[in-house]
Amino acid sequence: MPNDTLWTGTALDELREEFAGAYEGRTALVTGADGFMGSHLTDALVELGATVHAFVRATSSGALNNIGGLRSRLKIHFADLTDRTSVDYLMRELKETATDRPYVFHLGAQAHVGESWHRPYETVAANVIGTLNLLQAVVDTGLELEKFDTAGTSEEYGNVRESVSDHHDFDDEGSLILHERSPINPKSIYATAKVAADFLTMNYHDAFGVPGVVTRMFNNYGPRQNPRYVTGTIITQALTRETIELGALDPLRDFCFCTDGVRGHLTVAAQGAPGEVYVYGQGQNVSMRDWVDLILRVGEAEGFWPGDREVVTTEARHRPGSSEVMALRVGHEKLTAETGWQPKVSWEEGVLSTIRWYAENRGRWIGRVDWLPTGSPLTAP
Repeated sequence: MPNDTLWTGTALDELREEFAGAYEGRTALVTGADGFMGSHLTDALVELGATVHAFVRATSSGALNNIGGLRSRLKIHFADLTDRTSVDYLMRELKETATDRPYVFHLGAQAHVGESWHRPYETVAANVIGTLNLLQAVVDTGLELEKFDTAGTSEEYGNVRESVSDHHDFDDEGSLILHERSPINPKSIYATAKVAADFLTMNYHDAFGVPGVVTRMFNNYGPRQNPRYVTGTIITQALTRETIELGALDPLRDFCFCTDGVRGHLTVAAQGAPGEVYVYGQGQNVSMRDWVDLILRVGEAEGFWPGDREVVTTEARHRPGSSEVMALRVGHEKLTAETGWQPKVSWEEGVLSTIRWYAENRGRWIGRVDWLPTGSPLTAP
């Protein structure tokens, strides 16, 4: 099992300096621990010296794609968020074994916007019922927590509705900035399910005192991400063929590298106030057209592909109907003012790290892409 953790060298030193005081020797449960963001968070908690319980969706294979190399350094729980019995078993075990107040990082979800239209019932079951099962099990077992961090999404904000536009914030150039207090307007089943999970977290805080917080990270990207997400699909297509097929190129996004996202989760769980929502990201907008141009430019400069890649838009990659979200940009002033959190990784640095991972780990993504190679060998140029 390859060890491709991003927490090495200076990054690891800075992580420990920033968070060891909060997490060393502490119990932490991570749902979705073998997924993209969950695995990077699990890596960080292990390196910080936490006693980590990794909640991994039970399958017949029992395969671990991202945290298999950590098996001797944490406790794996093969369970399912939608199966109330398996969640209850886990919470009872934490209640019986933990000698402190555990942190719960709830990242387990069906997290792909496009997939939510094809798998709507699974999306709602995992994201809503799964969250409800966790929260109810905490209450039923009497498990006292340090913090319960529910991972929300920037997609919850959707597009600005004219009727409430005066409740939104805009910069001097008229560009939208999204804060914790911005109106929500979910435009996909995924986003709606995440809104429900966020509100359930607040419900259980208000009714039962569960120390819940909600973290809405804007457009995470990085190594290990499913290649069907936009950054991964750009890179994997560029590595393999001349034509890159994408959907709409006009929407604006605020991309945040995964290690900064992990630092956001750790910061909010350690310092955030229960019952509060925190948003964070890069704090900058980029159109999808400019994002693909940046990725192609970095990859060409570093020799990952030649400069002959063509970008085309295809109807099959557009979101259905009028469900496209046109502009997402975060204002993370609240989190920064309360904790000092700031993004550290530039887009150029993050993109290069992501390209390098996909180039070096083809066997881990080639079977998962939603496009077909067009005659190019699956080897680096």
